[in-house]
Amino acid sequence: MTRPLRWLAWLLGVPLALTILFLLGTWIGSSIPRNGDWAEPTQGVEILIETNGIHTGIVMPLVTHQKDWRSAFPAADLGNPYRPYTHVSVSWGEREVFLNTPTWADLTLGTAIGAAFGGDGLLHAAHYVRPAPSADIRPLRITEAQYARLVAEIEQQVLPPDRRKIHAGYAPYDVFYDAPGTYHLGNTCNQWTSDTLAAAGIRTGWWTPLPGGVMKWVPQL
Repeated sequence: MTRPLRWLAWLLGVPLALTILFLLGTWIGSSIPRNGDWAEPTQGVEILIETNGIHTGIVMPLVTHQKDWRSAFPAADLGNPYRPYTHVSVSWGEREVFLNTPTWADLTLGTAIGAAFGGDGLLHAAHYVRPAPSADIRPLRITEAQYARLVAEIEQQVLPPDRRKIHAGYAPYDVFYDAPGTYHLGNTCNQWTSDTLAAAGIRTGWWTPLPGGVMKWVPQL
């Protein structure tokens, strides 16, 4: 093999090998359970875990006796504050990706690489009216104690109004907020979802940079 061909094989082979190792690592890491003895209770609070195929979020009742999310995520921040919202979906991600990619076709290689190696975090809050369960938004019942821990974990990501900036969402029912944390390949939006669930005592995978690693632990109806 000539030197130019060897260089070409190296340039093509190294990224391919790294991609294969990454995918293998995510499959193994997401298959190792945290809170492995957790079982879904017959009574408690119903949340939902949603995905758009790339990103995951935690959907919760807007108001329960344990938490009224309207104070943290007021409808007044939305483009359409007048609908009878019943649930709020909360997720975390990288600022530039969130704000500059209203569709995945808008995601550039530079933005993706920048996020992979470190970017500021944002919270995404989407408000829903009675979301219907489907393959992409799956209900999960948890105990009230687990829900209280889930709420406490998410509250740590909610900055006070005087310390956060509001950023317009993609639709009249969603919005972004400044949030703590640094996004990188080891701390992705999907890892945030599983870490938050794990902190509440709910079974999920150890390393879940991809959405499939989160959703594999949430049974479909």
